[in-house]
Amino acid sequence: MNGAGEDAANLQPPLQKKNIIGTVDSVEAFLKILQELPARSDMETFYRGHENAIFELTPSLLRKWPDGRWQFMPNEDRLCKELLIAHYDEFQGDQYCFDRLVRMQHYGLPTRLLDISSNPLVALFFACYCPPEFMEVEGEVIIFRISSDAVKYYDSDTVSCIANLSNLTYPQKNEINLTQNVEAFNETGVAGKLLHHIKSEKGFFEPKIAPDDLGSIVCVKAKRTNTRIKSQAGAFLLFGHEATLPEFGQEGIEIARVTVIEKQHILDQLDAININATSVYPSIDQTAVHLRERYRQPAAVE
Repeated sequence: MNGAGEDAANLQPPLQKKNIIGTVDSVEAFLKILQELPARSDMETFYRGHENAIFELTPSLLRKWPDGRWQFMPNEDRLCKELLIAHYDEFQGDQYCFDRLVRMQHYGLPTRLLDISSNPLVALFFACYCPPEFMEVEGEVIIFRISSDAVKYYDSDTVSCIANLSNLTYPQKNEINLTQNVEAFNETGVAGKLLHHIKSEKGFFEPKIAPDDLGSIVCVKAKRTNTRIKSQAGAFLLFGHEATLPEFGQEGIEIARVTVIEKQHILDQLDAININATSVYPSIDQTAVHLRERYRQPAAVE
């Protein structure tokens, strides 16, 4: 749900306009802005925190170097297969390809998933939680208001189609033509290969893949199969083939932003209501780091 630890390549391109609706320096100010947002019964709201306001809304798999070259995309299928080979037992309970991508994301593998949360205070934590040298850098909380029709579940057919793109080789992905109609696309060889992967998890799947679905971005509610997803009230944006999310949003996904300053003050406030590294990252290693910093004795004053 966060941008903590993101690398410098995760920067937004120039001339992208943002819908910034306020600047906050406390939890109270943040909640006040949220309370003033107009209610929408036809939309669901999710959040994401970036420790640096210049980070872009791009999954790790889809990031590029400054010269435009892919960082990871040409090796998507290899990344997934190599992790499965190395830790096969970890994925035995995953029924769908999407489930596996969620687990891979959890362990830090670049995927076509972007973490979001239904808990605004978790996103606020991630906007503030950063190394000391970045505490004075403005963070932000991104607010996603997503059409209820665009919110899918882990077992959705659309989700299966997009998630299984990860099983295609890079040359196979390059054969995809999203401008074709449904009939023409499903007669192509790459559609047959994608269908093979989809039917391995859904034997009943009708052999008719919609190109429009493959190029879309959908919000997916995942199974809460690990403690991190549970603690972070997690969901995901799943990015389709060559999909990009404009900084100002798109049809079905409205985006607003809140600039975050006074990060340490906000972290102290969040800690008082038990939103900290221990509760948000409930693994033993993260808990140990949090406890180490919390109980470190101050250095002697000379």
